[in-house]
Amino acid sequence: MAHPHLPAPTSPLRRRTLLAGSALTLAGTAAATLPAQRAFAEDAGLDPTGTTLAERAVPEAGPEGTYRRLTAGDPSPFLVREDALENPPRKARTDTRVPLAALVQFTDQHLLDAQSPMRFEYLHDVTGSAFRPQESLTTQGSVSLVERVNALERGPHTRRPLDCVVTTGDNTDNHETVELDWFLAVMDGGEITASTGADGTWEGVQTSGDRNYWNPAGGVGDRYEQAGFAPIPDLLDRATASHRSPGLDVPWFSVFGNHDDSVSGTLPSDWGFLAEIYTGSWKFTGFTSDAANRQLESRVRTAATSSIDGTRAPGITASADPRHDHEVTPDERRAPFTIEEYLHAHLDSAPRAGAPGHGYTEQNVAERTGHYTFEIAEGVVGIALDSTNRAGFTAGSLGHAQYRWLERVLTEGSSRSYDAVGRLVTRQAEDTYFLVFSHHTPDTMNNLLLAPGEPEPRRAGWDVANLLGRFPNVLAWVNGHTHTNAVELRGHDVPERRYWTVNTASHVDFPQQARVIEVVDNRDGTLSLLSTIIESAAPYEGDSLATLYRELAFNDLHADLAQEGEAQDRNVELLLTAPGR
Repeated sequence: MAHPHLPAPTSPLRRRTLLAGSALTLAGTAAATLPAQRAFAEDAGLDPTGTTLAERAVPEAGPEGTYRRLTAGDPSPFLVREDALENPPRKARTDTRVPLAALVQFTDQHLLDAQSPMRFEYLHDVTGSAFRPQESLTTQGSVSLVERVNALERGPHTRRPLDCVVTTGDNTDNHETVELDWFLAVMDGGEITASTGADGTWEGVQTSGDRNYWNPAGGVGDRYEQAGFAPIPDLLDRATASHRSPGLDVPWFSVFGNHDDSVSGTLPSDWGFLAEIYTGSWKFTGFTSDAANRQLESRVRTAATSSIDGTRAPGITASADPRHDHEVTPDERRAPFTIEEYLHAHLDSAPRAGAPGHGYTEQNVAERTGHYTFEIAEGVVGIALDSTNRAGFTAGSLGHAQYRWLERVLTEGSSRSYDAVGRLVTRQAEDTYFLVFSHHTPDTMNNLLLAPGEPEPRRAGWDVANLLGRFPNVLAWVNGHTHTNAVELRGHDVPERRYWTVNTASHVDFPQQARVIEVVDNRDGTLSLLSTIIESAAPYEGDSLATLYRELAFNDLHADLAQEGEAQDRNVELLLTAPGR
């Protein structure tokens, strides 16, 4: 439900600069050394059960570069980040604080049709996301994450019942209709059969006999087997068997990601011949032209590094036909969905708990927009942004109209703000705290290409970051996209203008984590965001599909284990000066 004092979306959609005083390191003497057990002692109400404050997935002993099983490891430490404060916080704040909201962030689930002909697996040495050994198990992994949230029920620090889940984009992998169906079934509850094409026959690259990919039946001598991957002959049969999601027990809200909007999250959806491949029998394994393949690799490399210079990259040679050396069974369910179809699917879904439309409205459909406001709890409002660019590429930006809408929303809910030159402005307004959600981080919102047929100028991440810093009621900007846990302070000379950017790892690549965020008023002139990392409910050991999903992700030849981030990016208390103090 939209906050009554906030305007509904009314306009069509259309580089990061660090502000003065920002810091990546922990401030204060306690912040970098505070052990987890001390935090527990000071927070008598903490229940770490089901979170990484109790245990987390770690590899068994063995040399790096070899296949290793996972097991339960020591808790991830809890740190206090005082970066935003002028003076150290009161130690007794846990006795006086009042919980305002508790939510969970999912991001980058990448529900994936691994048998689709419209994939670029042969480029996985260019970008590891083109092929993952665990990619047949995305639905099972996400169901286990839903089960974790349902079992958690409450924020671990405040014990406040969870208000909602917000999933910050890349809910699907290749914006296929069938992937969207699976995603909604995972989140709302329902039966899932994660298979396309021929019944009972796997037609993806994992049965191709190609040594470039992991063939779980074994006997191929592929590069994964050489790295220690053991055969699991029944894996693909089990992966495509029907299974059920219980659905989330709390309301959930949806945000667009670039993989929900473009071919493989990279190429513009208006390339007609690529759209035809989705539902055809040709398995895309590259172009007949070597020059065209090099152009495609260049595009993918450009997109993977999020380096957009504001000009459209060279297109693929028109005469470059796709290779025709592999066939699959056509399936109309693979058709790429449109923006309107994505929105309608959310509006037509049947959630177990509240939030009809999952934030989207008929107005979003009519205007082809993906931004909206929603009430997380009394006095705490979420702002969902659509940072995708219809022109393609992985990086994002905001259309000018959406940027102005954001400014209006923040103004309507703020009695205090600062103008563009830093002057304090006061007004009659009912104050509310804001959490802003988008798929892209400020750093990755540098794609200023104009969308086809939409000449509206685009606004970069640094511009949006500066806008948020003008409103003291903004507490955090929460996002995904990079598949990495990272928490940064957006600093300013004026303490009340500081806020946090909270970036969370994906649920497709290791460490496959999500994040609980509890908002509290410490009643001492400070606020806190209590961040706690959670993993799926899958046991660390065994052969359940969700367990294998995590284990295979850890051992992926392209896995980047640094994506778990540092301790300061995971279980942390993020302090802020309360507005007006």
